[in-house]
Amino acid sequence: MMAALAAFVAVGFAGAACEEASAQGAPPVFPVTVAPPLAKRIPTWDEYSGRFEAVARVELRPRVSGYVDQVNFKEGSPVKQGDLLFTLDKRPFQIAVAAAEAEVARAKAQVDFAKADLERAGPLVESKALSEQVYEQRKSTLGVAEAQVMAADAQLRSAQLNLEWAEVRAPISGRISDKKIDVGNLVIGGQVNSTLMATIVTIDPIHFVFDASEADYMRYARLSQSGVRPSSRVAANPVRVKLADEDDWIHPGVMDFVDNAFNERSGTLRGRAILDNKDELLTPGIFARIALFGGDIDALLIPDAAIISDQAHKIVYTVGADNLIVATPVTLGQMSDGLRVIKSGLKPTDRVVIEGIANPAIRPGTKVAPTDGVIKAVEKTAQK
Repeated sequence: MMAALAAFVAVGFAGAACEEASAQGAPPVFPVTVAPPLAKRIPTWDEYSGRFEAVARVELRPRVSGYVDQVNFKEGSPVKQGDLLFTLDKRPFQIAVAAAEAEVARAKAQVDFAKADLERAGPLVESKALSEQVYEQRKSTLGVAEAQVMAADAQLRSAQLNLEWAEVRAPISGRISDKKIDVGNLVIGGQVNSTLMATIVTIDPIHFVFDASEADYMRYARLSQSGVRPSSRVAANPVRVKLADEDDWIHPGVMDFVDNAFNERSGTLRGRAILDNKDELLTPGIFARIALFGGDIDALLIPDAAIISDQAHKIVYTVGADNLIVATPVTLGQMSDGLRVIKSGLKPTDRVVIEGIANPAIRPGTKVAPTDGVIKAVEKTAQK
């Protein structure tokens, strides 16, 4: 109540002063609060648009051909590495394994016979009852039989591997798509045009990919050379991501890759960040905004309320030595601690109008009665 009364008295006093000035023929003088910009060293964040990508993406294709016997997953569900996803008809592969096992047994029997034949030939050669040539032929026959065992073993391992591949399992953990083939269909495997059965994408962690201009790249390179900010090629510079329906940059991450060449068509360089995604909110393909740490700078900050839009320009009212309002064009930067960074247009000694600017009578050239104030950083609150 007392504050409202004091404000009323102040307004009445200002009105009386204006009326007195008007009665004497002088233009009215309006009260305003002025303060120099807040000089502070702050981190800068450069904003880009981009989209999320899976860290790994795998197309499930069979390694052997056959008919699909079972589909063992729910479409769109999470899967773990090694989970059984598709089962092909195993009977042809089981028959091939049995035939390969029989071939191994036959080859081993031939080895046993050749060994026994060679052992019998040893004493006969010593007694000259058998020629050296025949002995060498039997020795060679044993070597061929042993080689046939090795070949049969290889065929058996191949047949067993094909039987194993009749079960299509998840090579990575992630989220699986819908099935591209139904039970009873023939799939072609082990070829360039093998049948696509499904796809799996990893969810946590997740990549964010964006493009930076040549000017931004050169600025980062100069900062790296001067030691102000390390290159994202060698350092995990911090990033923050904001989704389309979010007001705050609540998804932290770090840079993990910068491409080795510019895109000749767009003239941009691809960068990539990696973020945790334990709640699986972030999905490959979603577009969002990313803020990349651009190094610390000495900046001048003022309240957003002190900035006026004049068509395509941004203007700040300052008060000169003669207490006249001056319209000062400025270039705006990022928000920091609840204040707006002014990239250019202001000097540390300028007296910026921070209160009273809403008065429509205050325009460039207006005489004012300035009162000194202070620009303070807004205290941070806990993010939701």
